[in-house]
Amino acid sequence: GTSLPECSVSVTASLAGNNSLAISNVVGSNIFNLLVVCGVCAIITPLAVHEDTRKRDFPVSIVCAILLLAAGWLEMSISRVEGIVFIVCFAIFLVVMIRSALKARAAGIEVEVEGEDAKILPVWKSLLFIILGGVAIKYGGDFVVDSASDIAAAFGMSQTLIGLTIVSIGTSLPELVTSIVAARKNEVDMALGNAVGSCIFNILMVLGIASAISPIAFIQENIIDIIVLVVFSLIVWIMAWTKREIKRGEGIIMLLMYAAYTAYIIIR
Repeated sequence: GTSLPECSVSVTASLAGNNSLAISNVVGSNIFNLLVVCGVCAIITPLAVHEDTRKRDFPVSIVCAILLLAAGWLEMSISRVEGIVFIVCFAIFLVVMIRSALKARAAGIEVEVEGEDAKILPVWKSLLFIILGGVAIKYGGDFVVDSASDIAAAFGMSQTLIGLTIVSIGTSLPELVTSIVAARKNEVDMALGNAVGSCIFNILMVLGIASAISPIAFIQENIIDIIVLVVFSLIVWIMAWTKREIKRGEGIIMLLMYAAYTAYIIIR
C-alpha cells in the first residue's frame, strides 16, 4: 500500500520512456526507507528486530539489491524477461510469507492488541479504510512528486538527481508516516516490516512491472547508487543483528549517513 506512489511513478516513467527516473526513484526510495524511515522510528522507540526480519526479510532485500546490481553491471539494463523474473520472484516471496503466517496461526501464535483504546474493527470497515487510504496515498504521492519535479526541473536538476532526492522522498512519505505511527503505537514489527517490505516490493514488483513494459537502461551513476544501497543494507542488517534491536544512537547514525549521501549526490 505505501509503495503505490513508487509503482505509479516508475510505471508512468516507463510508459513515457523516461526509465532513468524509474530506476533512480526506486533506488532512492529504498535508501530513504532503510536510513530515514528506520532511523526516525528507532529514535522514537528502539526497534526490536523480529527473528523473521533478521533471518529472512533483511537478507531477501539485500539479495534483491545485489540482483539489481548484477543486472546493471552485466548488461547495463533490465530486459523484459528479467522484469518478468523479478515479478515471479516477488510472487514466490509472497507465498513464503503467507505460508509462514498460516504456520504461525496453526501453532496458536496470536497477535496481541494492547492499549486502553485498542479495538478490533470489522473486516468490511478495515478493507474500506485500506482502499480509501490507498487512494489517498496514490493521489497524494502524485501531487507531491509532480509539484516537486516541476520545481526541480525549473532549477535545471538532472532526472537522476530528481529521482534520487525529491521524487524518492516524496513517494516514500507514506512509508515514513505509516512507520512513525506504528512506532508511536509500539508496533515496532509493523514499522520495520513496512520499510523492509517496501524495499523488496520496489525492486521486484515496481521495477519488474516497469521493465516488463519497457526495458530499463542503466547509466553509470545508477550502478554507483545501487552499490551504495547494498552497502547501506548490509550496515543496517548488522545493526539489526547486534543485540537484536536498532537503538536510538544507531537511528541518529542512519540519519547522518543519509545526509552524507544526499550531499554526495548533489555535489556530483
